[in-house]
Amino acid sequence: MLLMLQSILKLIPIFPDLPGSCCPQSMNTILRTKRFLTGVEIMLIEGDITLSDAEAITNPANSQLMHGGGLAGLLSRKAGPSLQIESSQWVRENGPVSHESPAHTNAGDLPFKTMIHTVGPVWGSGDEERKLSAAVVGSLQLAEDLKLKSLALPAISTGIFQYPIKEAARVILSAVQDFSRREDVLSLREIQIVVHGSQPAREFQQIWDKCLT
Repeated sequence: MLLMLQSILKLIPIFPDLPGSCCPQSMNTILRTKRFLTGVEIMLIEGDITLSDAEAITNPANSQLMHGGGLAGLLSRKAGPSLQIESSQWVRENGPVSHESPAHTNAGDLPFKTMIHTVGPVWGSGDEERKLSAAVVGSLQLAEDLKLKSLALPAISTGIFQYPIKEAARVILSAVQDFSRREDVLSLREIQIVVHGSQPAREFQQIWDKCLT
C-alpha cells in the first residue's frame, strides 16, 4: 500500500489549480446549507479550505502522514515545517493512520486550532465506499471528541487518490448527514464541506439536491 501511495505522489507531485495556489484573496461561496433538529448545521462551500472560518480543517492524508502531494502537500507548505515534524512523530508513536481513526496535529502557520488528518481510499483499492465513509465519520467524531464547534472537510480522496467526484459526493454527504442527526453530538455545531473548483462544486451540489432530506 505504501509503495502504491509513493508511486502516485511521484506521478502527481503538485496540482497547480489546488486551493490557494492562485487567487489567494478570493472569497469562499456558500452554495447550500441545512440545519438539523439536533442543532448541527452543514454547509456546502465552493472555494479554498485554507480560507475557512472553521476552528479546524481536515487534511486528506496518506497512512504515513507524508504530506508530499495534492492538497496535503499544499497544506503542509502553507502550515510550515512544524506540521510535517509533528505528523511524522505521530506515526512513529502510533503507527500508520487507518481509515477509521484519524490523527490530529497542530496547524502550523495556518489559522486553525488543530488539523485532523484522515486517510481516504485510493480508487481501485477495493471497498472504497466503506473506507471513505469511515474516513468522514472518523474525522467528525474526532472533532466532537476534541470539543470543536466547527470543522471543514474537503472532497476527500477526489484528488490524487482519483475517487470519482459524484460517487464521493454521495458517500461524503450521506455520512455527514447521518452524523449530524445523532443526538449524542453535543459540541460540533457546524460542518463545512469545502469543494475546490466550479465543476466539482456543481457535482456536489447536484448530489446535495438529490440526496439530502
